[in-house]
Amino acid sequence: MTVSMTGFAARKGQGLGYAWAWDIRSVNGKGLDLRLRLPDWIDGLELALRAEIAKALHRGNVSLSLKVTREGGDGAAEALRLNPATLSAVLAALVQIEDAAMAAGVTLGQPTSADVLGVRGVQDANSADADTTALRSALLADLPALLADFKAMRAAEGEALHNVIAAQLTKIADLTAQAATEAEARRTVAPATLRDALARVLANADGVDEARLTQELALIAVKNDVTEELDRLRAHVEAARSLLSEPGQIGRKFDFLMQEFMREANTLCSKSQSLGLTRIGLDLKTVIDQMREQVQNVE
Repeated sequence: MTVSMTGFAARKGQGLGYAWAWDIRSVNGKGLDLRLRLPDWIDGLELALRAEIAKALHRGNVSLSLKVTREGGDGAAEALRLNPATLSAVLAALVQIEDAAMAAGVTLGQPTSADVLGVRGVQDANSADADTTALRSALLADLPALLADFKAMRAAEGEALHNVIAAQLTKIADLTAQAATEAEARRTVAPATLRDALARVLANADGVDEARLTQELALIAVKNDVTEELDRLRAHVEAARSLLSEPGQIGRKFDFLMQEFMREANTLCSKSQSLGLTRIGLDLKTVIDQMREQVQNVE
């Protein structure tokens, strides 16, 4: 099953006098890059979350945020638990930024209170004196459901990717067949082309020995022959279709295969020696490049 690296999921939960909200999303990446935005007063939470996410996911730039608030309590002060020292430092930094922007002639929008509260460390500092072991366990118990929803979306996106890539492979196979037909038709004019090339060689063959002349003719023949390129393109199509049917992580293998596809298309264009074959080669390069963009999203 093809899995996409693009996905999103959100979930809410509550317990032990707290309410929380998860948000996880991802885009494509070369490896697994985790960016977590968590309450810093829950001991051991980040390390545990990283371990669990690494077990479930393999590639992608993944961003996870978690907001935890105390239920009930004595109004907003109980829920927010501001850190005065961090808040003062953030406000002072905002003043410095605004002064620097004014000096540079840049106008900045005014930050809202929500923006300030979102800065790490402004909230929840006073919760550090509480035992958060039970809360951490509750949050970790809620994580599998979030990851299940997230992986389900990535799988759905992967199914759509599978269909797109399969259609592009069919297009490449069709263009390769057209190239083979065009190359076969070109054989009718190949003798005349070779004679012209031979005449050019002979016109400049004074002092060239027979072995060198034979070598030049062989090089001309090789340059006109695209059989190997077409054979390799067919083989790459079959390899790509086989990859699509494999379970697990296939993205890196596909990345490498796309380089091989483009290499053969480039060589085909350079050896085309005909307008029709050149046009087909350019169409091949376009489809291959479009497929490469899709493959970059495969886990």
